[in-house]
Amino acid sequence: MYIHFGIKDVIDLLLVAFFLYEVYRLMKKSGSTAIFGGILAFIAIWILVSQIFEMRLMGAILDKFISVGFIVLVILFQEEIRRFLQAMGSHRGWKIITRIFTNRQDSVKDDLSYVMPIVMAAMNMSKNKTGALIVLQQEMNLDLYVQTGELLNANLSARLIENIFFKNSPLHDGAMIVVDKKIKAAACILPVSQKNDIPKELGLRHRSALGISQETDAKVVVVSEENGKIALAHNGKLHLNLTGEELQKLLSKPQLE
Repeated sequence: MYIHFGIKDVIDLLLVAFFLYEVYRLMKKSGSTAIFGGILAFIAIWILVSQIFEMRLMGAILDKFISVGFIVLVILFQEEIRRFLQAMGSHRGWKIITRIFTNRQDSVKDDLSYVMPIVMAAMNMSKNKTGALIVLQQEMNLDLYVQTGELLNANLSARLIENIFFKNSPLHDGAMIVVDKKIKAAACILPVSQKNDIPKELGLRHRSALGISQETDAKVVVVSEENGKIALAHNGKLHLNLTGEELQKLLSKPQLE
């Protein structure tokens, strides 16, 4: 029997492959790769039983599991699904399409005035070994994490950043979140990375910075309280032992490698 395989089938396969890859990345970030493997194995068995071998009774039972299982997965992974959809909506490809139709320009490249206060504060806190955790919102919304801290909506300045992270300040624990060149909130709680390859000398601040950089596109500046060294987390990667000039360059780049 002749089976026609056209361009639509190629697109169909590519879309399925892309969907599975994104689901795998989602599961990997949440530490659920074993569940992902189990889901794929169950789907493979379902296809074999109901489509290839045409076992009607067993196929009908598995059909019910598939329909109910989808609802169960949505309930179990509602937070991860929300982050996945948010990431898709803020993807750079959508930004380019939006600019084409709305004729908008990228203001981030034109106005980087927020960078220097953060760099100056990080350098001063590094000299004094004052621990700090500063999250810079990019495209993905961080309201979920802003709500865990104290709302400030204050103008960004190096002196204010240093005062917030001063050891006797009531807001020095937790993270500061910067949105649109303003200090949106302080003392915020961030997700902690569960990666096993993080150096043992790095503490909770670095793990929290890495954690939110795995779940969002935020850039996160860390100043170590133990040794005063500056680091930057972005896209699930840590850039360690940065100078002020290196930090400025990394914060000025739209995307890091």
